[in-house]
Amino acid sequence: MSKLVYRIVIVIVFFIFVNCSINKQVTKVPTVPKNQEIEFPEVTIDEEVYIPRIKNERRDFFPKTEGETVWVDSIYNQMTFEEKVGQLFMVAAYSNKDAAHSAEIDKLVSDYKIGGLIFFQGGPGRQARLTNRYQAKAKVPLFIGIDAEWGLSMRLDSTYRYPWNMTLGAIQDLKLIEKVGENMGKESKRLGIHFNFSPVLDINTNPKNPIIGFRSFGENKKNVSEKAIALMKGIQGNGVFTTGKHFPGHGDTSTDSHYALPLVTASKEHIEKIELYPYKRMFDEGMVSVMVAHLSVPSLESDANVPTSLSKNVVTDLLKKELGFDGLIFTDALNMKAASNFKKPGDIDLEAFLAGNDVLLFSENVPVAVEKLRTAYQDGVITEERLAESVKKILKYKYKIGLNAYEPVELINLYNELNMPAKNALTYQLYENAVTVIKNDDELLPIKKLDQKIAYIKLGDDDNTTFVSTLKKYTEITEIKETNLDSIKKQLKDFGTVIIGFHKSDKAWKNHDFNLQEIQLIEGISKQNKVILDVFAKPYSMLQIPNFDNITAVVASYQNNPIAQEVSAEIIFGALGAKGKLPVSITNQFRAGSGIKTESINRLGFTLPENVGMNATKFAQIDKIANKAIDAKMTPGIQVLVARKGKVIYQKSFGYQTYAKQVKVKNTDLYDVASLTKMVATLPNVMQVYDKHKVSLETTLGEMLREFKNSNKENITFKELLSHYAQLQAWIPFYKETLDANGKPSEKYYRKTYSKEFSKQVCENLFIRNDYEDTIMKKIINSPLLDKKEYKYSDFTFIILKKYLEKVTGKSLDELTYTNFYKSMGMNNTMFNPLRKFDASLIAPTEIDTYYRYTTLQGYVHDMEAAMEGGIGGHAGIFSNSLDLAKMMQMYLQKGTYGDKEYFSERTFNDFNTCYFCESGNRRGLGFDKPQLGTSGPTCGCVAMSSFGHTGFTGTMAWADPETDIIYIFLSNRTFPDSNASNRLSKENIREDIQKIIQEAIVE
Repeated sequence: MSKLVYRIVIVIVFFIFVNCSINKQVTKVPTVPKNQEIEFPEVTIDEEVYIPRIKNERRDFFPKTEGETVWVDSIYNQMTFEEKVGQLFMVAAYSNKDAAHSAEIDKLVSDYKIGGLIFFQGGPGRQARLTNRYQAKAKVPLFIGIDAEWGLSMRLDSTYRYPWNMTLGAIQDLKLIEKVGENMGKESKRLGIHFNFSPVLDINTNPKNPIIGFRSFGENKKNVSEKAIALMKGIQGNGVFTTGKHFPGHGDTSTDSHYALPLVTASKEHIEKIELYPYKRMFDEGMVSVMVAHLSVPSLESDANVPTSLSKNVVTDLLKKELGFDGLIFTDALNMKAASNFKKPGDIDLEAFLAGNDVLLFSENVPVAVEKLRTAYQDGVITEERLAESVKKILKYKYKIGLNAYEPVELINLYNELNMPAKNALTYQLYENAVTVIKNDDELLPIKKLDQKIAYIKLGDDDNTTFVSTLKKYTEITEIKETNLDSIKKQLKDFGTVIIGFHKSDKAWKNHDFNLQEIQLIEGISKQNKVILDVFAKPYSMLQIPNFDNITAVVASYQNNPIAQEVSAEIIFGALGAKGKLPVSITNQFRAGSGIKTESINRLGFTLPENVGMNATKFAQIDKIANKAIDAKMTPGIQVLVARKGKVIYQKSFGYQTYAKQVKVKNTDLYDVASLTKMVATLPNVMQVYDKHKVSLETTLGEMLREFKNSNKENITFKELLSHYAQLQAWIPFYKETLDANGKPSEKYYRKTYSKEFSKQVCENLFIRNDYEDTIMKKIINSPLLDKKEYKYSDFTFIILKKYLEKVTGKSLDELTYTNFYKSMGMNNTMFNPLRKFDASLIAPTEIDTYYRYTTLQGYVHDMEAAMEGGIGGHAGIFSNSLDLAKMMQMYLQKGTYGDKEYFSERTFNDFNTCYFCESGNRRGLGFDKPQLGTSGPTCGCVAMSSFGHTGFTGTMAWADPETDIIYIFLSNRTFPDSNASNRLSKENIREDIQKIIQEAIVE
């Protein structure tokens, strides 16, 4: 018999263990090293005490009207007892459950006249349809509520998610928090929701709190209060009620009330000064309702087994009487174990009502609860006065929210209105203000010098794509994918800086812990290299790091999503300055409220059009124009970039590298930019020479290059030369004189293999003799001048300037561009002869040459003269992509500065961006093209005369407008496969029409 009993006991224990494992979701909390335990100061007599206003001075978002009392009384006086009691219940509803669930809700609405529904998991369309269905069955319209602490997506799919409260807690600009509230309010109202059960007012002073944590705005009562007030103003200002929770304070607990009753050991004095502080302030600012938590707080309720939600001492005596709150009072969900373990369904509802609550949330058994309340009413335990107090209050708020004139939820266009693109623009602003630099030894951030080797190592198990791709937009980044520490350290030996990104799932309840190997890796690398640790996870995850001493810089990015990743990379490279402050303490070294402001060093950043005063929907027309050009075979592919106010707001690629449609164009692909070379390679170097006073506007060509002395070009001035006002020929087809009788490259001038005498590569397997460059220059020197002095665009200008630059500096043009500009500007995708660095598959082909080189030109310059100079021409030869070109144009817009470096003075830029011969009908600046003076020209005719840029033969354009602070880049290979075909891209004004759309998109 004893053996049988023993076996039965074992089975029972096993069943209990398995059952608990299945039904309880255990939230893992970070293990804090002993030396990292955070010390919180004791509450002292000096702690600020908030003195509430008198009631009639409190803000009222929903002021009383004459019709309110009349409607409330008329409804109440017609109600039966059952209908009155029904109003007290707010039942859980789901839009992702089956028909049986919906029928159950139908019955509660029709038969038990419940007062409201709290929706949980589902989707917006399904919820809207169910809301209309249930409301149609209700005699008195239902309250609809939802937990939407970070937006509707807390419960619903296909809706927008805002950052967690803890992320918002790092933001110092309260107007941004209010904007979040405004959006939340509009979204809830659009979906027929009356209560957003937020904001969370818990002050999270316990890092081990398993259920509040990231849901809190932080550990500081003022910070929590200010953020909560701002959020509430936004929500309630848009006609939706808010609910402060979890009264009297769930922040200093280490138990999840969904599974057990948490104990709060704080004294009443502590609770008065800390936990109740935000409630007092929120009441004065007009908060409509409060949700009471299931907690054991011996200092407020002497019976330790009575949850605060069921305590008359807490709900009536403290909340209603002491604090003077007369809004709606909700219980937290009555199905939570912290409450349901105390009483059975029905009994718990009665206890909650007797404690002073108005709305019984998530009742587990409404029919039983109604009977319990009926019996209590009949026995005199519940008086008519007490019942009327809550029911009339509920009806009063139904009137205030407009349920006296209920209208169904409009289903048409619901998804689009809940997910408008402008929401992402706000989220960019939120992360721009939240990301926090908590350590920055040696002012490592922002990284200023790009001429160092920088590595990136990923930790964590979630996506890092946007972070890495954005880092690479600033400079070359080497990804280290080894996992063995010794191997990693060996690879990192020559690297100046190592960026370690810790990426954990952005889902709310996922584990964000570092594992032991990751901590050891951080420690090992930081002893050898300068390390920037960027944590895309809850800040408490950093509690596990035993020592930060060797880590040079630490960034808290809070969440792991594409916008957070992009913004954080911008801060690392100085496109943005860091502004955030820690909402919670990580160690005693990094306390809540700390945060290092870093500087912006005027590098290009990234955002959405709305954030720079542009209409995002207008940009869809760019897509149409680009696709039209490709469909009509004006060009196989296109890159388009638009930037404004130092931010890239549109960057897309269209089509394929060729009409064979085998390789799609990517934003990183390189294009032969043709004459843009003049503006992005030769011109900036000329400006530096001018800036150093080595040449002036009136310096003559004979003074610049002795070869031109005693020639017909001797007296051409620097100003005339750069303005295309020097009477020079447009060009000479130099290559033709190097072809044999069959029209093929002559052996007199070319070889198929490299040698010292034939080292200049024209294309694959074709090299020209080194001295032919001198022949070209002689032909230019000896060429006749045009008869008339007028504007005439000429390639000779920049062929000559290349010669001058190489003479005056002693360096080749490709070396000059890289050393003086590209290297320090992070233009790592811009160069002459790109095949020396990039695979041909990354370069759009320019032409199938059938007249000179007899090959497909892919990675070799299209321009024949530049090819004859070994691919390095002063007028052509650069390959680049839209982002790299935008960097150069941004430097020009900033009048010579970029990335905290001055390349030339503002005076120099202004001198070059001046039209000196406009009165003579010549629109040109010095090297820059300018808007047309008449009806035809390079632009849409809708940009400022101070704007500048250039176009290129291959179908390219780069333009900047100082008046609107806009950069526009257009790249294509319209010359493929035949450059001699009609230039329909130009004739049909594709580039100009896109520029016009950009101008029309400006809203401020």
